[in-house]
Amino acid sequence: MDSLRIEATSCSPLIDFDPAAGLLRIEGESYPENSFDFYAPVFNWLEDYLKAPAPAVVLDIGLSYLNTSSIKCMIDVLEMLDGAHQKGQTVSVRWHYDSDNDRALDMAEEFAEDVSLPFEILAH
Repeated sequence: MDSLRIEATSCSPLIDFDPAAGLLRIEGESYPENSFDFYAPVFNWLEDYLKAPAPAVVLDIGLSYLNTSSIKCMIDVLEMLDGAHQKGQTVSVRWHYDSDNDRALDMAEEFAEDVSLPFEILAH
């Protein structure tokens, strides 16, 4: 399966999914004009990938800001991974946030509450 890489812009995050390593990275800020259009290739790629993933999959997130529609898209991504976890696949999340940003910590904690997969929240 091919990697998925979408370069970051001023309003959309870097998407860097390496299927062989099982590393899925999303970094930056997420407030594209149409979040659902932006994340559509992410959903399609994940749906295909989760049919035959690496032995362990890590979603590595470093998002400093998400608008409302991006939050919905991130919930969808997390639910897809949580579904794989519930089927016995090894899946985890590492959420990185700026220790000076209490809102980012609150958001990460809210996401963590919505899933059953291992979810690390890491300050930097």
